[in-house]
Amino acid sequence: MSQDQHSKAEAFAALHAGPEIFVIPNPWDIGSTQILTGMGFKALATTSAGYAFSRGRLDSAIGRDEMLAHAAEIVAATPLPVSADLENGYGDAPEAAGETIRLAAATGLVGASIEDFTGDDGGRIYDFSLAVERIEAAVAAARAQGFPFALTARAENFIRGRRDLDDTIKRLVAFEAAGADVLYAPGLPDLEAIRTVCEAVTKPINVVMGLTGGAMTTAQLADAGVRRISLGAVLARTALGAFMAAAKEIQAGSYSFIDDAASFADISAHMRGAD
Repeated sequence: MSQDQHSKAEAFAALHAGPEIFVIPNPWDIGSTQILTGMGFKALATTSAGYAFSRGRLDSAIGRDEMLAHAAEIVAATPLPVSADLENGYGDAPEAAGETIRLAAATGLVGASIEDFTGDDGGRIYDFSLAVERIEAAVAAARAQGFPFALTARAENFIRGRRDLDDTIKRLVAFEAAGADVLYAPGLPDLEAIRTVCEAVTKPINVVMGLTGGAMTTAQLADAGVRRISLGAVLARTALGAFMAAAKEIQAGSYSFIDDAASFADISAHMRGAD
């Protein structure tokens, strides 16, 4: 651990302590990291899907070593605190989750998320007791770092075909009791559900935009009790969507998309010169 990493961790903890809501966008490569940094955001988070797409792979197809190497690359590209999407911790056992957090801290990250879903065997939500044990192991590894590594615990029900708010809240409450610093249930359907979750726990709640609720505003989410807004893969998907739309227009024989392209000057303002 460097003093710089400790300072970033303290700054990240202060953002979660509030009182204001903050947005933690998700770059997928060095260039997008530098742009978001230059635009004035206060912290960043990796996206497993966004990075996978940049490598021509499916989400969840990237292994732990490669994902941590990517995280280290993002950390090196910005002075901001960086948290990482580490999927299920790259193993079903609690020990795997703990080891992944230990390795994550060694890359310079100051936070990471662990989810309660495994893609193995066709995909399944972990049984409640195992899900809690995995968060306990991840928290123990985070606490052993000597600085406030922010462990985010994810309850995946709503994006994995189990739209059960009661079970989701039960899991988040248990994850809070296990010591998680941030709680996260991606895909909550509306502001009422988000407010219900926020009222059920005392730790900061992260809400991801890009899965549901595109019409919700930052102010509405703050009023519901949300502390942190992430974007997941939606920035990468937006960029790829514009790319694909432009390619289709080219195939049709026109080029009006050029008018919406970022200028060299706007992009270059955030890029490094020769190393």
